[in-house]
Amino acid sequence: MLGGTVSLKNRIVMPPMTRTRTSEGDIPNQLMATYYGQRAGAGLIVAEVADVAPSSNGYAMTPGIYTQAQLQGWRLVTDEVHRKDGTIFLQIWHVGRMAHPSLMPNGEAPWGVTEARAEGSDVFAHDAEGKLGYMRAGTPRRLETEEVSALVGTFAQAFANARQAGFDGVELHAANGYLFDQFMNSVLNTRTDRYGGGSVEDRTRFLMEAVDAAVRELGPGRVGVRLAPFGTFNSMPEDPLAEETLLYLAEQLGRRGVAYMHLVYELMPKGNMESATFEKLHLDHAVLAKVRAAFPGAIIWCGGFTSREGAQDALDTGLVDLIAFGRPFIGNPDLPERLRHGWPIAVADRSTYYTRRGEVGYTDFPAYRIESAACEAA
Repeated sequence: MLGGTVSLKNRIVMPPMTRTRTSEGDIPNQLMATYYGQRAGAGLIVAEVADVAPSSNGYAMTPGIYTQAQLQGWRLVTDEVHRKDGTIFLQIWHVGRMAHPSLMPNGEAPWGVTEARAEGSDVFAHDAEGKLGYMRAGTPRRLETEEVSALVGTFAQAFANARQAGFDGVELHAANGYLFDQFMNSVLNTRTDRYGGGSVEDRTRFLMEAVDAAVRELGPGRVGVRLAPFGTFNSMPEDPLAEETLLYLAEQLGRRGVAYMHLVYELMPKGNMESATFEKLHLDHAVLAKVRAAFPGAIIWCGGFTSREGAQDALDTGLVDLIAFGRPFIGNPDLPERLRHGWPIAVADRSTYYTRRGEVGYTDFPAYRIESAACEAA
């Protein structure tokens, strides 16, 4: 039970994964509805991240949650998941500086907490010839104080839109070097206004104002927040005050009735997944024990979980309530059943993750069939 409000049928979470299958206009479609419906056996689905506005688009062909056509497309998804007795939240973001002018309205500069560029990090965008590919993030312009306050209102409308589209709740993406995370990093955030990095209250203010808007719109127990403490993904600088910020957030989110904290447990590389060297590191359990003591809601860990044994070991620590399986859900639409029965876990071809080939590598993965396995064994 999330926040005493949303009942879950198991402790398995399908986390948000961008898959680039939207229709023109960044509109969700029936193919996406089929995809999520196939995976409704998860205790909780957090749908792929949606743009809060055209200015938040940092990855080509990600869905939005700001037009009526997008809301209607998402309604196809939520109706199908609910028909399969599933529960689905929508992750919502603004990418901030992690964008390129080709993705921005009128080719303008990305929006940033400061003018500092994400040196060494790429985004998926159109080049000068209109071809899709990875290119270096653009140089941002610094948001003015009143623009940040106005952006809270933009998020509030997105939360209302998510409720109208039939989602059971929302998750704010405050991790991995995107806009909320940019504000919360005390090194990157050199502002001196009410959203500045000099105090923990100020550097978390933007996120807290958005969380307050989400709770007002959806109610306690229907709002989650994703965080990547100590993360340096998307060229974020190492932050000596990361633990202070994390523990302050745990306390403040708990006071606001936030249902869960979704923590990136296995640390991601500094640059981006396409070019960086991956090292297997995870969050310190001593710090996580402090988070557990400070936050009364549920805690989700995401990153590196591929087996029932690994997930159970994590649950046995008592520091986490729900385990998110990312890539295993791509090739295994029936992943909860496979984990429950010890059936083999298929590995999807990574080259199909972000293609535009319709159902190929998307909805064409079969559920496990005991009869077929028995015939093969014979």
